[in-house]
Amino acid sequence: MSIIIPTKTVLDNELEAFNSESALKTGLPPSAYTGEQFWEAEKTSLLPNAWVFVAFAHEMEKSGDTIPVTVGESPLILVRNQDGSVKAFHNVCRHRCVKLVDSPQNVGRLLKCPYHAWAYGLDGALRTTPYFGGKEPNSAPEGFSAQDHGLKEVTCAVWHDWVFVNISGDAQPFDEFVAPLKNRLDGLDFEKAKLVGVIDLGIVETNWKFLMENFIEPYHVQFVHSSTTDQPLVDHYIVDDGQCQGSAVDLDDEDEGGDGSGSTLAVSSRYLTLFPNFVFGRYVPDQMGVHLNVPMGPGKTLQRRAIYMTDGTELDAQSAEKLKQLWIDVHKEDHDVCIRLMEGRKSPIADGGVLSPHWESSVRNFQEQVIDAISK
Repeated sequence: MSIIIPTKTVLDNELEAFNSESALKTGLPPSAYTGEQFWEAEKTSLLPNAWVFVAFAHEMEKSGDTIPVTVGESPLILVRNQDGSVKAFHNVCRHRCVKLVDSPQNVGRLLKCPYHAWAYGLDGALRTTPYFGGKEPNSAPEGFSAQDHGLKEVTCAVWHDWVFVNISGDAQPFDEFVAPLKNRLDGLDFEKAKLVGVIDLGIVETNWKFLMENFIEPYHVQFVHSSTTDQPLVDHYIVDDGQCQGSAVDLDDEDEGGDGSGSTLAVSSRYLTLFPNFVFGRYVPDQMGVHLNVPMGPGKTLQRRAIYMTDGTELDAQSAEKLKQLWIDVHKEDHDVCIRLMEGRKSPIADGGVLSPHWESSVRNFQEQVIDAISK
């Protein structure tokens, strides 16, 4: 697949090897991970036009709960309404464009600007503009209509515990977006899912795409995760279905269970993603995990992971901590490699590398989606 960015930039030349029609494919050039120009293209074209995963719904259970999030550099706010729905808005007061909320909190019934006390309902409607028209508390200047100055809403969808936004409003229908992943989860009863906990993994000093690509391909698993997993590489197969990339492994019953200590992962699994940043892991028979990867610049990604039991089990504190520690160990192994990938791209001899046509074809398709998205 040959993709050319329409505007003539330095990147056009750097994509020459990527666009080659040779049977053996290369990856994205270093500037796609380290360059400010590429990051600007992602902020202006890729992220606003995609369904971007931004938050966990369970962290805003009550009416008035709000979570500020950032997509690229665009500040947004998620709000739990009185009817239980979640809405998303640009996190900007319509008066002087002050950021309304800068930390998760419950705002009660009104979102109030800290600057001049303009207040908005949970539905985004402008409710009060004190003294805006003069010396009277409820005065408004001639020609001003509160109806025209509510918060700017952003398209939002909630799938189980996961909140997505689409800033442009032009992404495909959400049900179509999630369908390729949902179709691979036969037998999973989301109604029985119980949250074990969320692991805050902090800022990872690497590009968000490295974390996504690393999860998508199984090639590294038996080498990087030799002490935390027992899933032979030869048992894996690739998943490549539209915007859903990843891999899967089906183990025989006698092969499952690892060493019995609970400190290794040795079960049939599904490692699935939705472009650009949703990461879903299914671990048969009773566990799933979701990563939240928040791009914060060319070399910084905020990462969190939620762990769920899928059979209705509620783990005791000791078992929950043991499970969390297993996943912390796995993530640390991935972080080390992804940070090294970032460092390696700074070398003067670095290029796009070469991709395995067997194990990394889905990585290549993820990368093609990136280029296609910034080209629009």
